[in-house]
Amino acid sequence: MSETLQSTVVAASDADLLAQTASAVREAGSALRERYGEVVRYQSREQLMRALAVNDDAALDILRPRLTSLRPDAGWVEDELDGGALPAGEWWVVDPAEGNVNHLHALPEWAVTATLVRDNQPVLTAVHLPLTGETYTALTGAGAYLDGRPLHVAPTEDLGLSIVATSQARPDEDENVVRRVGSSITAMLFDALVVRTAVPATLHLLNVAAGRIDAFWQFAGARADLLPGALLVTEAGGRISDAEGRPWTPQSESFLAAAPGVHAEAVTTLSR
Repeated sequence: MSETLQSTVVAASDADLLAQTASAVREAGSALRERYGEVVRYQSREQLMRALAVNDDAALDILRPRLTSLRPDAGWVEDELDGGALPAGEWWVVDPAEGNVNHLHALPEWAVTATLVRDNQPVLTAVHLPLTGETYTALTGAGAYLDGRPLHVAPTEDLGLSIVATSQARPDEDENVVRRVGSSITAMLFDALVVRTAVPATLHLLNVAAGRIDAFWQFAGARADLLPGALLVTEAGGRISDAEGRPWTPQSESFLAAAPGVHAEAVTTLSR
């Protein structure tokens, strides 16, 4: 995967598939919205994991049969913490409750995502935000959209005037990665205008694609976190790389999505 994700000719069947995928994530989002509103209390990691699984299952009960019927031969990835390359062929990469822990805490930053990956290239993605009713979609070679309106990254050309964002390391992350996250935030506090830090990654990437923020970076990371936003940002005119400016793949140890005008400056800051 290059800085500008590989383009393919847009097939009419893929456009129709995207529309049906968007419908599926909206339906799953409705199920999660019915479960939203009160803080779910837990006293142990085991209780937390059970509560997360209940949300995941509520969405997967809708997503799995609907998406499988669209592409019966496609593989299925639903572990949002998985990373690395996929085997050849088509795969559904799904995060049934992106930002699930926020949902449990009655915080608004959560979504439902589904991305079709073909030979390790994201072909289409749909991200639905149930609380706002917004649906972000992208199809390789056909652009990125919010409810049918085209998305474009920001025209910003000065990192010092930029709002940037990152997402924290996953639970039980390697100590070196955690320290790298901290040092990168410090570096950006010196070089950028505003630094936002929160989960989930996908929502920051939606904002990059929509031109609301100028750059997002993350160390390590998982396919379900990054593939939807990577396709949206690329189709909205942004640049994707690792934190050192090299081509990004799902096997990379870092990720950077930025408006073209600040990408090089962001690389310089993160490489210090």
